[in-house]
Amino acid sequence: MSDKKADVLVWGPVHAALTQNLNRDFNVHNRWQIQDIDAWASEHGDRIRGVVTSGVYGTDNALLDKLPNLQVVNSFGVGYDAIDTAYLAKRGIRLSNTPDVLNNAVAETAMALMLCVSRRISEAERFVRAGKWTSGKLPLGNDLCGKTCGIVGLGKIGKTIAKRAAAFDMTIAYFRRGQPYSDVSYTHYADLVELAKASDYLIVIVPGGADTQHLINAEVLKALGPKSYLINVARGSVVDEQALVASLLESGIAGAGLDVFEDEPNVPAELLNLDNVVLTPHIGSGTYETRQAMADLVFANVSRFFDDGELVTPVSL
Repeated sequence: MSDKKADVLVWGPVHAALTQNLNRDFNVHNRWQIQDIDAWASEHGDRIRGVVTSGVYGTDNALLDKLPNLQVVNSFGVGYDAIDTAYLAKRGIRLSNTPDVLNNAVAETAMALMLCVSRRISEAERFVRAGKWTSGKLPLGNDLCGKTCGIVGLGKIGKTIAKRAAAFDMTIAYFRRGQPYSDVSYTHYADLVELAKASDYLIVIVPGGADTQHLINAEVLKALGPKSYLINVARGSVVDEQALVASLLESGIAGAGLDVFEDEPNVPAELLNLDNVVLTPHIGSGTYETRQAMADLVFANVSRFFDDGELVTPVSL
C-alpha cells in the first residue's frame, strides 16, 4: 500500500528537481529552516519516518534520537562516511545511497586533474593571463602515455578510471588488501607502499571513514617520490594533509591534483601558492547530467520505500 504522504526531514538544500518531487509527494520538513530544532522535534519528531541527506550534510545521532519512528535515511551521493551506519543498524533504520550514476563524472574529474597537473594546464592558463607569454616560456610538462597509473581502490569508480587511463596508453596497477580481483588483468599490489613506488600517478578513490583515515601517509608519499603525482578524488580524510603539504614543500613528490580536503571548504594556505598543485572544490560528480541522475535515484529510493518497503540501491548495514 502506497504511503506517499509520509513525513520526511530534509537535512539541507538539495537538487531543485529532487526538492520539487519531494514537496509534491511527501510532507517535507526542511531542517535548515527550523530555528529551534529541539522544540520542533518535541512537537513533530514522532511523525518523521524518512530523512533525506547527502554526503556533505551527513546525519546527527542526537537529532535522530528525537525521531522515534524513523525508518529510512536516503543519501544523495555514493559516500556515506558522514552517517553513523552502526547507529542506523542498531535501530533497524534502512539506508540508501546513489552508486553507479556518478562513476563517469568522477572518473572524468580524476583524468582532468591528472592531465591538468601533468601538462601544467592551470599554471599555463595563469601564465597567459598574467601576460608572461610575451617575455618567457612555460616549463615543459609530462606525458601520460607510457606511464603507470596506480589506483588506490579498484571499485566501480576505480575500474572506470582504469578504462579511461588505459585509453591514454597508461599501464594500470592497483592496491587491494588480500587477493587480486578475478575480473581484471591489471597488476595487483597488496602493499600500498609498493604500489606507490611503481606509480607515476597515484589516484585515490576509496571510501572515507575510519578504515581509510590517513591511508595516504608520509611513508606512501615518500615511496611515490619526486617524479610522481598524487590525485585525490576520494575523501580528504584519506590523505594525511599535513604530510602532503610537507612533501610538496620539500619536493618529495612532483605535484598533486586535489578535489577533496580534510576540512572542506578550508584548504591549507601552503597549497594555494604552489604551481604544481591543482585545486578544485569537490566537483567530482559536478555535472548537470550526473546530479540529475543522482537526484532521480534518491527520489526513486524514497518513493519505493514508502510504496513497498524496499530500496532501489540499499546500503548493507
